Amino acid sequence: MDVTQFDFDLPERLIAQHPLADRSASRLLVLHKQTGAVEHRKFTDLIDYLREGDVLVLNDSRVLPARLIGVKTDTGANIEVLLLKSLGDDRWETLVKPGKRVKPGTEISFGDGLLRAVCESSTETGGRIIRFSYEGIFYELLDRLGSMPLPPYIHEQLEDRERYQTVYSRELGSAAAPTAGLHFTKDYLQRLEQKGVQLAYITLHVGLGTFRPVSADTVEEHVMHAEYYEIPEETARIVNAAKSEGRRVIAVGTTSCRTLETVGKAHGGKLAAESGWTDIFIYPGYQFSIIDGMITNFHLPKSTLVMLISALAGRETILNAYREAVEQEYRFFSFGDAMLINP
Repeated sequence: MDVTQFDFDLPERLIAQHPLADRSASRLLVLHKQTGAVEHRKFTDLIDYLREGDVLVLNDSRVLPARLIGVKTDTGANIEVLLLKSLGDDRWETLVKPGKRVKPGTEISFGDGLLRAVCESSTETGGRIIRFSYEGIFYELLDRLGSMPLPPYIHEQLEDRERYQTVYSRELGSAAAPTAGLHFTKDYLQRLEQKGVQLAYITLHVGLGTFRPVSADTVEEHVMHAEYYEIPEETARIVNAAKSEGRRVIAVGTTSCRTLETVGKAHGGKLAAESGWTDIFIYPGYQFSIIDGMITNFHLPKSTLVMLISALAGRETILNAYREAVEQEYRFFSFGDAMLINP
């Protein structure tokens, strides 16, 4: 399957550069999966499409302030380090800029020496394995010295770091936000629960692979980066009960979807409480085992995320909805508007 089949025209002016003042003030494109019909609503109208007994599964991962600016201790040259994945023992897989200045043995200082690092090795994908040293608590230093790793298509500074976190974020570990959840407020989640919608939580720590373009010519050649997930006992119980009773399971975001499908596929259409790493790649032809619908943002052309939602609703159906979203000037990507793929 050619990657260009998932391309579409997107004017740059539609890429949202900042979050709205009110999280829940976004627009909502409702795509009816069975018919392909499209409705244009407000995000707060989501409640009209959810039923008592529906289960919403949300990713409670919290974004690390993972972008660090330091200096080489020998030359004073500025170095940017982006934390991707903890390897334990204060070792991290990272991306560095400029990469040519950071070789094995390079020492970097952050915050006048509050945090120090040495490059141990390079990775196959051009990253660096770095070991940190410090006094105190690493995550407290990171919170003090780091900044949010906003996607490369966002060029404005973020004044309030919490606007790149969901209101239910709990588990530190992501290099990027699970952005479909950014639209929810605590009050709105409470309204959904009052209607009888069940909320369940998983954790998937989002890696920067989510921003990397598909470089292969065909979909089948693309290799996904692995991301760490956890499914609690309560979530497995809630979702399994819903499936056995014929109630709908709706993923909030592609990260929740990938986690549910990873575990559901491994256990014959049921969830198990477990943790692990997933590199599942969902594209048209995939048969879903857990989810019935999804709430998601609008994604990049030719991205694995467009391929995933195309697997759920059909490629032509998705591309038609995206064309309509462009015509109606929806806001795209992380700080943009939302889509409900309605079962």
